[in-house]
Amino acid sequence: MARRFRGFLPVVVDVETGGFNARTDALLEIAAVLIEPDAEGCFAPGESWRYHVQPFEGANMEAASLEVNGIDPWHPLRPALPERDALQRVFREVRAAVRRHDCTRAILVGHNAFFDLNFLNAAVERCGIKRNPFHPFSSFDTATLGGVAYGQTVLSRIVEAAGLEWDSSAAHSAGYDARITAEVFCRIVNQFQSIYEARQ
Repeated sequence: MARRFRGFLPVVVDVETGGFNARTDALLEIAAVLIEPDAEGCFAPGESWRYHVQPFEGANMEAASLEVNGIDPWHPLRPALPERDALQRVFREVRAAVRRHDCTRAILVGHNAFFDLNFLNAAVERCGIKRNPFHPFSSFDTATLGGVAYGQTVLSRIVEAAGLEWDSSAAHSAGYDARITAEVFCRIVNQFQSIYEARQ
């Protein structure tokens, strides 16, 4: 793994939020999926984590965003964690995986990864977290990879082009979106594996 991605450990991250502004809008849900290699050098989604997140004090939440992701931030049965606690739980597992794979740090994989990475970085800064295992600005974006591999940039269309099954009723949940993005990422990377091996 360390050789394949130049010392970086790819970890798929998806966030659900209260809007599009990482500085002002609430982080409401975060999910992460590890990418694991098999004995033949192919990759598959591994262990995953998903947490509901309490809106930070003063966070903005747009009604249109909540309608899309279906989150009721104040539902009495919603098991939400404080932002710092949710991030630290994810980071603890990611750091362990970085060490296990002899990598130097994690790199975020996301669909339109700029969005997820911005929200992650803003939350890290807000919480004063010093040991963020993710690279602060580099990422792998499945919208770009899907455009290269399949001529598609919309996640549902990439999923279908890759021969995977898209569940529209589960979309816009961080857990589902992270898992299906991980499957897309692995499908594309595995298609290029023979090219990578020929150059080694």
